[in-house]
Amino acid sequence: AGAPGARAASRATGGADPAPGIVKPLPEDAFVVHGTNAETRWSALRDTGYHTPNELFFVRNHTVTPTIDAEDWRLTVWGDGLRGGAVEFGLDELRALPATVHTAAVECAGNGRGFYATQQGETVSGTAWKLGAIGVARWRGVRLAEVLRRAGLRRDAVDLQPRGLDDPYEDSSGNQLGRVRRPLPLAKALDDVLLAYEMNGEPLPPDHGHPVRVVVPSWIGIASVKWVGDIEVSTEPLYSPWNTDLYRLFGPDHPEGGSAPLTRQTLKSAFELDWDAPLVAGERHRLTGRSWSGDAPVRSVEVSVDGGANWRPAHLRDTPRADRWVRWSVPWTPTTPGPATLLARATDATGARQPERATFNEQGYLFNAVVHHPVLVTAG
Repeated sequence: AGAPGARAASRATGGADPAPGIVKPLPEDAFVVHGTNAETRWSALRDTGYHTPNELFFVRNHTVTPTIDAEDWRLTVWGDGLRGGAVEFGLDELRALPATVHTAAVECAGNGRGFYATQQGETVSGTAWKLGAIGVARWRGVRLAEVLRRAGLRRDAVDLQPRGLDDPYEDSSGNQLGRVRRPLPLAKALDDVLLAYEMNGEPLPPDHGHPVRVVVPSWIGIASVKWVGDIEVSTEPLYSPWNTDLYRLFGPDHPEGGSAPLTRQTLKSAFELDWDAPLVAGERHRLTGRSWSGDAPVRSVEVSVDGGANWRPAHLRDTPRADRWVRWSVPWTPTTPGPATLLARATDATGARQPERATFNEQGYLFNAVVHHPVLVTAG
């Protein structure tokens, strides 16, 4: 069951489909496929401008992308946190409400997870993303606060829980977890959360939540539920597998029984280069990249071209702002052929700076350490 008109999406291909649950094309020079997910290659973003083009935006799916008829779609807002009964909104009704446009990143909590193993020698569970499980888009929609007000929010409501219309999820152990859903505290929901129906000036593509998704700025991506079909509003705290067993920190450096459910994203930097990219010795190269933080705007970025022995400031190409990344660049003329390691580290407005090592957690969330990016300097 699902929304009227919901069905599994498919993609016509000329050969074996590496990700049959994803609708859009996934060219090898732009994406790395991880099962039901597709990671953006940073080299594909070098000349794209500030916003991630929809066709290059990473895909994080628990199951498969559903195709939903926008005319049949309804959002049901329900629960004891409302003054009356359930209230339904169609897409036209949402579009008739005051619109808000907000540029924000959506980033998987596991972005950078692969480096726990490759840089730190630690075994963690989950998709081994490098740094491409993030995108920044210009979202247009209606504030969730506006929808809740019209639905009749009670003063003693404390939590709400959006739920998606994709297929119910079964984890690797065979546990049936139901449809993707994750609670949000009311304070965050009333602050800056959007019910978005456009992405970079276009209707949401199927892989990114068509016709309507939740966008929760600065928080981990699981909070930004795609293909939202209903929202429960409650006067009591709400729970789901996505804020109890998953998306918390477990391990020796965290509280017994796990941390509080994860909220804000962490600090990261990435070069817009392929892994092991060839760079000619004696030529001037313009190294470019992007840095971001869920806590505050990025204040500065430093780059090392000698594995961390020396650092120099990068030029910030954008005015740093909350909820999104800043682009940067630094010139480099390598002199000696052979392998080299590039490093970039960001400092945000809170004073936090990327560490040399991330704190281990069993599910590999919130990797924030400086990433060692290998390149090969060639003789030309």
